[in-house]
Amino acid sequence: MDIVARIGQRQICLDTAPIIYFIERHPRFYPLVRPIFESLSVGSLAAVTSVVTLLEVLVQPLREGQGDLAREYRSILTESRGLQVVPVTIEAAEVAAALRVRHGIRVADAIQAASGIQQGCGVFITNDARLKCLTEFSEIIVLDDELQRPS
Repeated sequence: MDIVARIGQRQICLDTAPIIYFIERHPRFYPLVRPIFESLSVGSLAAVTSVVTLLEVLVQPLREGQGDLAREYRSILTESRGLQVVPVTIEAAEVAAALRVRHGIRVADAIQAASGIQQGCGVFITNDARLKCLTEFSEIIVLDDELQRPS
């Protein structure tokens, strides 16, 4: 079963890596994430990511003088149908702090997860296996694991 079918009607929280894989057409992961973004674009799926994602995706293009890529990232994150970039609220910061205490995860990961939790997301999509500990979501999808699943 593909990822979109497994998600069903649940809202998803996207970590930064899946967004990078989609925009940069990563050879291994693009086939996995493309259906997610296609579903977002037609409105059959809803996703959330935190504003931290924008910070994370812009660093490399800005460092390397790739203004076009930086603009593409900004455009996709701020103008895509079905994808909402949420600010870090006081409430999300408090949830993130509790996640750090409970799971020992990094600040950026805690903010991403807290933003999804605050928005009622049931699924977290990442490529960081360390985040499988996030029991606050009904499902954690790690893209590397998906490549290992039997077809």
